[in-house]
Amino acid sequence: MFVRKIGIDLGTCNSLVFVPKKGIILNEPSVVAVSVFDNRILAVGKEAKEMTGRTPDTIKVYRPLKDGVIADHRVTEAMIRYFIEKTAKWFKFLKPDLLVGVPAGITSTEKRAVIEAGTLAGAKAVYVTKEPILAAIGAGVPINSCTGHMIIDLGGGTTEMAVISLGGVVNNRSIRVAGDKIDRAISDYIRKKYSLAIGEQTAEEVKVKIGSAIPEKNPKKIEIRGRDLVSGLPKNIVVSSNEVAEAITEKLEEIIQIVKVVLRETPPELSADIMDKGIVLSGGGSLLRNLDQLIAKETGVPCFIAEDSLLCVSKGTGLVLENLDVYKKSIMVKR
Repeated sequence: MFVRKIGIDLGTCNSLVFVPKKGIILNEPSVVAVSVFDNRILAVGKEAKEMTGRTPDTIKVYRPLKDGVIADHRVTEAMIRYFIEKTAKWFKFLKPDLLVGVPAGITSTEKRAVIEAGTLAGAKAVYVTKEPILAAIGAGVPINSCTGHMIIDLGGGTTEMAVISLGGVVNNRSIRVAGDKIDRAISDYIRKKYSLAIGEQTAEEVKVKIGSAIPEKNPKKIEIRGRDLVSGLPKNIVVSSNEVAEAITEKLEEIIQIVKVVLRETPPELSADIMDKGIVLSGGGSLLRNLDQLIAKETGVPCFIAEDSLLCVSKGTGLVLENLDVYKKSIMVKR
């Protein structure tokens, strides 16, 4: 019997949907716009993100996932339903099997919330799998080999790190410091230094366009606009990549401390493998310039960025779905 399968990388910032044999068919921001009066969903994804910071009192824009887990159950359910309906042109009248990537440090209650949201959104069965494993599979790491591999998946809400060997997680940590907190650190720095209030999207733009993990000899610069906290009027300033590096130092140090903890707790044989093969970086946060250099310098372990690092988890969901019987027992929990 033909079964419809959908893989969802349910991220704090972006969600990606993978359908076997079709590939990634959807890549949208995890944002939902809701009408306050009648509690109706007005927009999901790109359309809703464009409304951020620009809505009247009658419309609220939500990011239903906070730190990689469900913060608003009803809105998350609506978002998953939207993703399932978007794939309906590939399959009609069939309830899908849903595979959802979740943070490694998720609690059983948070896991149940994901399964419940998927079931209520119209899935026949919901499987949840730890994101570091999916990221490793998507990055082409041979997770079933007897050698150790370490992966760090930097998302919007969480940074996941895991040492994987023989198809399982030997050691892992999850820290709720990632893209969102880095954006906030940039906006706080600009507020303190320049008395200028900037929005989430501006802070993210600064990070993406000129952000660097370490100071550079020839820093990049960008002009940004915000509201002067003294006069209350719009004002333009120029920010350099070295200022961004200074602003985010503390957050990156928190991540590196946890990386060191994972390395310290890893068995010696696997440590030797990691030293030999290096640490793999995946997720949107790995695209921050010079981050691989900073981690390599601080830990003494070679570090490199996975190909298509943004898509690693969703590619991993695709490979698992295509080989569901192989992975079902080892890495998944099903309701």
